[in-house]
Amino acid sequence: MDTVRYLVRRVLQALAVILIVTVVVFCLLHALPGGPARGILGPQATAGQIEAFNHDQGLDRPLPVQYVYYLSTLLHGDLGTSYTLNETVSRLIEQRLPKTLLLTVLSALVGLLVAVPLGMWQAVRRNKPVDYVVTTLSVVAYSTPVYFLGLVLVLLFTQTLRWFPSQAPQGETLAQVFAEPGALVLPVATGAASTVAVFSRFMRAATLENLAEDYVRTARAGGSRPRAILWRHVFRNSLTPVVAMLGYYVPVIFGGALVVEQLFNYPGMGLLFWSAAQSSDYPVLLGCVLVISVATVVGTLLADVVQRIVDPRAKAERT
Repeated sequence: MDTVRYLVRRVLQALAVILIVTVVVFCLLHALPGGPARGILGPQATAGQIEAFNHDQGLDRPLPVQYVYYLSTLLHGDLGTSYTLNETVSRLIEQRLPKTLLLTVLSALVGLLVAVPLGMWQAVRRNKPVDYVVTTLSVVAYSTPVYFLGLVLVLLFTQTLRWFPSQAPQGETLAQVFAEPGALVLPVATGAASTVAVFSRFMRAATLENLAEDYVRTARAGGSRPRAILWRHVFRNSLTPVVAMLGYYVPVIFGGALVVEQLFNYPGMGLLFWSAAQSSDYPVLLGCVLVISVATVVGTLLADVVQRIVDPRAKAERT
């Protein structure tokens, strides 16, 4: 019952945050230079066209009425129309979002599969030469711009070794994207690099903290093997901050995807956002901002739920 109440409370909080996000996006729409009509129709629109557009879209009504109408259109999946691509924003996002999710999920999974054992390995070998080497590499990977790192990988693995193509899969569907697995290697590796750098440090710190806990000393005194203590007890407890951080890392992952998609010409939301920014296609820009913001809220919600499942202490503290 406590779990149900917690879930209901967190879902209501997430819905409240999403509502605030819609208010922010609505305000951004009205903060466009010359108003929404000028921003959407472009600088060449005449006064008559702007007046007609404002009337058709209800932009000549009071702001509270406009906001209610805006929410109604959002609930019906209407995010506006791209005036450069002449297609609805909802349709564009529907086409691009699955490919971006594929890229971000693969990058995050690869990053975590490397970062978690790497961080534990560093903790076990704390202050040894290998720990200093890995720490230095992590700092370098974290501080290196994603765009520069991608260029280095392209030069190394495409131009020099010729192992992988320099362009990401260009398929319109996920099946077509999966048909070129080799073309996904460099985009995924580029996106995973910062995840490895960040979460290996979190995992190292969490593992060191748990290794100093009383339950570890008790297990050692009871004759448990160090490997068993590490993987049966320390591993699970050390995952808690990593899981919590993962939800808040969602916008960073999406931000990295924007650069990766542009660099490798991957037809996802990042490339869509980049193209819309270059052409000042405000409906597409705001639609992408709204979707990414909602994804961040949902990611944080899922991270909290998973953290409650993984760590019983979080359950006890929040009930």
